[in-house]
Amino acid sequence: MTDSSRSEGAASGEAPLGEAAIIAGFLAPLAAGFPGAMGLTDDCAFLTPAPGEEIVLKTDAVAEGIHFRSTDDPADIGWKALAVAVSDLAAKGARPLVYLMALSFPQMPARDWLAGLSAGLSQAQTRFGLHLAGGDTDKRPGPVTVTITVLGAVPTGRRVVRAAARPGDTILVSGTLGDSALGLKLLQEPALASEWGLTTQEAAHLAGRYLRPEPRIGLRAAILDEARAAMDLSDGLAKDLGRLCLASGVAGIIDVDRLPLSSAARKAVVADPELLAAVFAGGDDYEILATVAPESADLFIAAAASAGIAVTVIGHIGDGSGVRFLATDGSELALSATGWDHFGG
Repeated sequence: MTDSSRSEGAASGEAPLGEAAIIAGFLAPLAAGFPGAMGLTDDCAFLTPAPGEEIVLKTDAVAEGIHFRSTDDPADIGWKALAVAVSDLAAKGARPLVYLMALSFPQMPARDWLAGLSAGLSQAQTRFGLHLAGGDTDKRPGPVTVTITVLGAVPTGRRVVRAAARPGDTILVSGTLGDSALGLKLLQEPALASEWGLTTQEAAHLAGRYLRPEPRIGLRAAILDEARAAMDLSDGLAKDLGRLCLASGVAGIIDVDRLPLSSAARKAVVADPELLAAVFAGGDDYEILATVAPESADLFIAAAASAGIAVTVIGHIGDGSGVRFLATDGSELALSATGWDHFGG
């Protein structure tokens, strides 16, 4: 898709769309599976928690030029917008319920662009098990922005937060790290695939991890049953682990050799060792970082495996503060950057 593909329909000969037409034609179908949305015909939606459950809420926004490119397929944008919000629910062991969405456009988007966005949202909500419950649309200066608030449920009293890690805990991470950051580099510079020695399939894997992240909702049982603290990795391992340690009043010690890399990422890092920074600080991983009591690590790994998700022990929690990344010889790596910061660059 190009910039013109989401420009005002009237400019390309299409009749301009009004807000009512956008809601009825593209958004209401996404709410069809949730009666409390009332077909998006009301100002509010209604949700009754199941007995013995409490609600978990999270808001995330994705904006053009920051989280996606103007040339990205709108279906990928829709998928990613919902996936990054659901990822936070996954880290809490929450069952996704519904989501609210606010769409902001600098100009009226074309029908094809809206159709692609709603198709990606439909694919994502089917995959993650939730429906649209309501929201808002508006026209304002600035980039295209999709803001999503997700609501999930956890059993009452069993919430998992980032502030409960204890010295001695084992640190685990799901999946592999750095793929998304490397995928973005490839999308920006396709010639890098050859420089890194990647196959077509490996290059597609990295790009796919950026365009369509997979929230680890399958880890729900493992997190609820075994995790002491957990959060998703959105801004980079170093920064997000630092947040968890700060909230818990502990230190994180990471064995660099244990960090899980895909075959594609490993090839890229071997070809250009400076790319190792993407593993520590690239962001957009949307994997789950968890700490568990040492005696629960094997149970966590087994529960994850039963859900088809690989998890890796990457270090432990200690006394003190901050995060240390240790090489094989025990020396500490000095990181030039720890992760993404919207205001710090």
